[in-house]
Amino acid sequence: MQVSFGDFTLDQATRQLRRGGKERHLEPKAFELLDLLLARRPAAVAKAEIHECLWPGTFVSESSLTGLVAQVRQALGDNPRRPRFVRTVHGFGYAFSGEVSAGPAAGTGKATAEVLWEERAFPLEPGENILGRDADVTVCINAPGVSRRHARIVVERRGQAMLEDLGSKNGTFLRERRLDAPALLRDGEMFRLGRQLLVFRSSSRKVSTVTESARQRRLD
Repeated sequence: MQVSFGDFTLDQATRQLRRGGKERHLEPKAFELLDLLLARRPAAVAKAEIHECLWPGTFVSESSLTGLVAQVRQALGDNPRRPRFVRTVHGFGYAFSGEVSAGPAAGTGKATAEVLWEERAFPLEPGENILGRDADVTVCINAPGVSRRHARIVVERRGQAMLEDLGSKNGTFLRERRLDAPALLRDGEMFRLGRQLLVFRSSSRKVSTVTESARQRRLD
């Protein structure tokens, strides 16, 4: 999946940030931070959640995150006083504030899909997409009861997708049945990682319809 904003393109498949076709260097953690903020847009992401996604189960100083934010801003030519892309939410965290367009990676010619969790949308790539709490997974769900590598969604041709549990402690549920084998995910269908409710959506679905449905049936 490629995400474009301004004259920049972030390619999740190749893990590259490009401006006008020329690569802009980002360290791996800085790339993951930018990718996370783009995935959560326009919502602000708390510093604690960023720490857990980027450094799961590890203590790092506040300056580690501050340094990554500075590196991302430098790569984007972003002024923290008048930000175009990365906005500081004082006392809370950071948010991506630029206009974004997303599409399949160049040359794939395959349909795309998304997973929705709470108010957040995670684009899925053709092929394997891991869901869990690890920082390097496609869909980072930082919530109680979710394993580091909890489940996977394999997006096949024409957007068809298969959901599979990866031996998680609290299970992956589809149609309120705990999965013990891969199962087909239908457009707009809800599933759970433990008690966390998510929605699968193909690219043809409208976000507002699915998120409203998920909101109405969200677990307590």
